[in-house]
Amino acid sequence: MVVTMALLHPFNRTARASRALQPLDGAFPPDDEVLLDVPDDRLGHALVAAARGEHAPAAALLAESRGSADWEMRDRNTRRLAAFARSRPEWFQRWSAADPHDPDLLLVRAQLEVDRAWDSPARAELLREVSPLITAAARGYDRDPVPWRIALDHARGTRAGHTYFGELWEAALRRAPHHYGCHVAALRYLADSWQGSYRECFDFADRAAQDALPDSLIQALPSRAALACLTDGAGDGACRSVPRDRLHAAADRAIALSARFPAADPWPAQIRNKLMYVLFRLERWQEALTEAHRIGPYATSFPWARWSDDPLAFFLRVRGEIRARATAPADPSGHPRSERGGRASPGDH
Repeated sequence: MVVTMALLHPFNRTARASRALQPLDGAFPPDDEVLLDVPDDRLGHALVAAARGEHAPAAALLAESRGSADWEMRDRNTRRLAAFARSRPEWFQRWSAADPHDPDLLLVRAQLEVDRAWDSPARAELLREVSPLITAAARGYDRDPVPWRIALDHARGTRAGHTYFGELWEAALRRAPHHYGCHVAALRYLADSWQGSYRECFDFADRAAQDALPDSLIQALPSRAALACLTDGAGDGACRSVPRDRLHAAADRAIALSARFPAADPWPAQIRNKLMYVLFRLERWQEALTEAHRIGPYATSFPWARWSDDPLAFFLRVRGEIRARATAPADPSGHPRSERGGRASPGDH
């Protein structure tokens, strides 16, 4: 497809070396000490202030990320602040009244309205009405790739054609060629467009990772493709077009990225939560156990909310099974347990 080549074209350089996994020792945090979706200190301060009706800390947080071009942090904070504004809108209303043309306000508003429309049965129709807000956010600060990530999500929700999506993608690349959020949005669009043909998604994710630096979040993009393959395609054979070794290679790349961050750090928590599930499905018990240690007390709603209304309980359940499998006695037949056994996990996962 035309869009395939448009998306894959920038990613054609060789992969760089990544660091090997380092095992971790020690006990898990107790179940009652594990928290869900914990913000870092600065975002936490902004959310506490917002709960009091104060918008200034949130505005300052986003303004700083805009000034420093920290697009990954800006994207993450935009999502969290928009989610908070849905349930506690007073602070956002005050911000809107105080500075209606603030580019950071425009960005949060675009994300907020896309989120609201996404949950509606009339998603596509409502999303089309949101288009002017995304345009306003993009014009608010032209260098910012985050409005273009929102636009890519919007295009997926409205089932936009490949030509239009490709134009959005090129605009996003011009602003930040290695922005993780935009790549995830593109990957999800491709998965929907090919209706479960995951080989093309892996081609896109692998080329993107090959072109990124070893500590870039894009190194986790192939494992995101593996997660989609192992979950969205489960039960209908859609993942059979992807060789098993490719799933393992995606996990290996994400393991190397995870090893670059400190253990029990909230910043890479979502990547580690996704990786733990992929390793669980691949029955790589010892490596899954290491990721569980690296996660520490920082569970994230995604991916666990996909299967349970209580994502924290589901995370703890899977973590417990990983620990039981990883610490089980050796096979009495004398055959070692394979870290890359490749069998599917129980159907309820």
